[in-house]
Amino acid sequence: MRVVGVIDIGKTNAKVAAVDLDRFEEIAVRKTANAVLTDGPYPHFDVERLWAFLLESLAALHAEHAFEAISITTHGATAVVLDASGNLALPVLDYEHAGPDSLAAEYDEVRPPFSETGSARLPMGLNVGAQLHWQQKTFPDAFDRVASILTYAQYWTYRLTGTLCNELTSLGCHTDLWNPRAGAFSTLVERQGWAPLFAPVLKASDIAGALRPELCAATGIASGTPVYCGIHDSNASLLPHLLTRAAPFSVVSTGTWVVMLAVGAEAKALDEHRDTLVNVNALGDPVPSARFMGGRAFQLLLGEGAVPVSPETEEAVATTGHMLLPSIPEGSGPFPAAKAIWTTDEEELDPAERFVVVSFHLALMTATCLDLIGARGDIVVEGPFASNGTYLRMLAAATGRPVFADPNNITGTSLGAACLVKGSAVRSGVTPLAGEIKKSFAAYAQAWQKATQDHVGKEKRP
Repeated sequence: MRVVGVIDIGKTNAKVAAVDLDRFEEIAVRKTANAVLTDGPYPHFDVERLWAFLLESLAALHAEHAFEAISITTHGATAVVLDASGNLALPVLDYEHAGPDSLAAEYDEVRPPFSETGSARLPMGLNVGAQLHWQQKTFPDAFDRVASILTYAQYWTYRLTGTLCNELTSLGCHTDLWNPRAGAFSTLVERQGWAPLFAPVLKASDIAGALRPELCAATGIASGTPVYCGIHDSNASLLPHLLTRAAPFSVVSTGTWVVMLAVGAEAKALDEHRDTLVNVNALGDPVPSARFMGGRAFQLLLGEGAVPVSPETEEAVATTGHMLLPSIPEGSGPFPAAKAIWTTDEEELDPAERFVVVSFHLALMTATCLDLIGARGDIVVEGPFASNGTYLRMLAAATGRPVFADPNNITGTSLGAACLVKGSAVRSGVTPLAGEIKKSFAAYAQAWQKATQDHVGKEKRP
């Protein structure tokens, strides 16, 4: 058995997985919540708690399944600033902190245009350039001590290996820092004087270095075990399909964020005001993309668990027309300025009906995003929504295209990160959605689209 240890840090949860490279599947997992601390100068990720969890988990899983390599994937929208000693010069900012908005007008004067970066202007710290600008202006003494700037996955690579590096997919995910067509840093980096601070840029599949000797001793992992550079989580979900599927197709990576990436898309002008953007895939190529906070919406509206739903309940909701119109949460996605409304008193819905309405809403938000980026061909759903049949059926009805998913694999990011390891038996493992899609679903989709158009129009009128 050939096994790789994968560190997978999402916005909501972090985990370490043991992935069998020959069977290309997870064989063991350890998880923890990803905490945000509110002490210090601003809300920030609890990296020391995560570090302790990662080391403990690597040791425990390696004792059961000996690792031959380690790979890393994390959420985007996060940069880490280190001093000359390799310690944090400032805490690792939680990108949902509104601090950078206080300097929004000033930042807008210096950020590159969408035509250069493919990076839409986003609120809070969702543009890494805005994070760095705010930190530099608000904490000048601390920022003067910055010797290195790292993307988030590569911060963990550094702690594991001692190698300072950055990586293409992490730089290319709505940071304002990267020009995806030129394959180089954007003009912002030079303009702000940050160029000397950025560590060298590697590909996700490059080996950054070997696990540090003291960590080998602490975890029992063999000396010289390679650690791969690492990859942005949405691009990790894309990678297995990029390596095994012919274009055109799109991948819908679901988690806290639902991120759509369209390979071989129809040429279409992207609308930066509707959370469309250009990502950079693991091969270094630009990919039209769109996003909305679907996993966060699901959590806010339904909590953590799914509810058993019958076909009769789905049909009843579709024919009765109970709807949730955008947008939860506000401030991002294809309708960033719209306030969500229920077309029916939500208190009248039982839990199963509410689950269906929310799942339909999330599928129709996904379909909207796919249309905005010119997606064509098959649709592959990765992550937690892959096990939500109600969501999948409405997505198929709304798009009229084949939908694929693997309900047994809700962790596409970990497998995608494992693809970076040379010699892994890459396969997608997805199967087409089975069963006939009822005509009432397509009618519901059209009605939702019309109601949303009217709702957004009213929101825009004074």
